[in-house]
Amino acid sequence: MNPIFDFFLDPYKNREVYLIGLEAIAFFFGIASVVYAKRENILVYPTGLVATVITVYLFYIDSLFGDMMMNFYYSIMSIYGWWNWARISQNKKVVQISRTNLREKQVGFVLFLLTMMITYGVYRLYGTALNYTNYIDILTSGIFFTAMWYMANKKLENWTLWILADLVTVPLYAYRGWGMLSLQYLIFTVLAIQGYFAWKKDLDNTLQRSSR
Repeated sequence: MNPIFDFFLDPYKNREVYLIGLEAIAFFFGIASVVYAKRENILVYPTGLVATVITVYLFYIDSLFGDMMMNFYYSIMSIYGWWNWARISQNKKVVQISRTNLREKQVGFVLFLLTMMITYGVYRLYGTALNYTNYIDILTSGIFFTAMWYMANKKLENWTLWILADLVTVPLYAYRGWGMLSLQYLIFTVLAIQGYFAWKKDLDNTLQRSSR
């Protein structure tokens, strides 16, 4: 068989069918969520919740607790983001696309550190023997959670963080044999780049209109 197909299919030969089905559902809704995010569509959150809740379970089954915590955080932050994006005042969205200010950068850095500390603690709690891939999990968990918080507040910098962490996650999941998820994060990377330029264009247009 073609080596590319072998790479994606071999890890699933001995995997239970229902787990493969769940991963496929998470794959579909995960992609849909990022597409909606790029379009600044609130459906990013319900579709994202489906993907993250399923992924929490899959990572728990495989004892990937850093990834599990990351997706648990996504689920919580998705609920906050859903509420925040839905807020309307005087027939206008309360939360608009903007850049982070100094305080928001500081809050993001604190979230980054706290998330890494909590993720490390979860690994220790479960008695997991840590190797370098687990430390990568810990790092990307901090980046992803900060990106999620920025997205919930429509900060342009969320896309920069998504791109950075996605690029790290693609080879990590490939190394672990998670072919479908590795492909998903490769698609996420492309969509995140598109999302950055789409949001930046929207922000630039808003600033031009306000300066007139």
